[in-house]
Amino acid sequence: MIYALIAAVAFITAVLIIPLAQRLAQRWGIVAVPGGRRQHTGNIPRLGGIPIFVGYAVAVGVIYTLLPPESRQSIPLRGIVVGTTFVFLGGLLDDWLDLKFHWQLAIQLTAALIANYHVAFLERIANPTPWTTLPIPGLTIELPSNEIVFATPFAWFITAFWIVGMMNAINWLDGLDGLAAGVGAIACGLFAWHALQLGQTTVAAFPLALGAALLGFLLFNFAPARIFLGSAGVYILAYNLATLAFLAPAKTATALMVLALPLLDGVWRIIDRVRQGRSPFSGDRRHLHFLLRDYGVPVRKIVLGYYAVTLGLGLVAVMGGLSPSLKLVILAVIGLGVLGLLIWFTAVAERKMDAAG
Repeated sequence: MIYALIAAVAFITAVLIIPLAQRLAQRWGIVAVPGGRRQHTGNIPRLGGIPIFVGYAVAVGVIYTLLPPESRQSIPLRGIVVGTTFVFLGGLLDDWLDLKFHWQLAIQLTAALIANYHVAFLERIANPTPWTTLPIPGLTIELPSNEIVFATPFAWFITAFWIVGMMNAINWLDGLDGLAAGVGAIACGLFAWHALQLGQTTVAAFPLALGAALLGFLLFNFAPARIFLGSAGVYILAYNLATLAFLAPAKTATALMVLALPLLDGVWRIIDRVRQGRSPFSGDRRHLHFLLRDYGVPVRKIVLGYYAVTLGLGLVAVMGGLSPSLKLVILAVIGLGVLGLLIWFTAVAERKMDAAG
């Protein structure tokens, strides 16, 4: 009953705030103009971060009233709330001023610093292999049989890398109506389910609140979209997905499987851009969802396909009975399949560009 109340508060609040966000975006000129990566029609407001943040924040108030976190969870959860507020404000600044990449990176790294300061970092992972010694000829590296614990400096570094990577991956995913918001809502639901399986009753409420706010937003964002996430919305979603993955054993592996498609797509685009001598963070239309669209697949079919893949991988990750080794094998097989598809689509796109040029 409490979870239903939290979800309802987040959902209804987000829906009620959306018309205000649309009017503010039009008044302040914070709109997405057709062209470049986006091929929508008309000027679309891109202050979707406002209703998502307000819905999430009001629901978090309900959480702290009805489900105060245990002492071991209170500091990391406070870090997630503080960090979410910071990235929301930083994202709004980017939506308003269209910041250069180095300023965007500064916002992302500061958000990672907030997470690290509040102990919401990747400190340990389950050993995903059956080995206690790495099978490297001439070199002996001992591995713990159950989990690997990182030294604090390395934990801080890998946490910053993970958060920055997640923010950029979700930003690149936000290219079709309803894609990033829908995938994010599914991921949040799976995160909440996983937390409940682990007995983390308060932790589960946070992704539930964000997922419900995203569902309210999705009513106006699904094709044809009447409002976009904007940087603020993307940052809120990505920061929560990144940091919530640290608050339980094996949740990072769950995050990798749930978000395997956008993360692998982002990794491939970085590799391909470097291969072409371009900045790895430059935008283009060679992400998988854009390639599918240019190949003639309707937007809604692409988006629903992403939803299905996210849900399917998430169910595999969340359902019990799978060892870390088996999850690693599944992730490797999926990764190779997606990588092969991306390489093929990229080759087709390059041939078309050569023929046209």
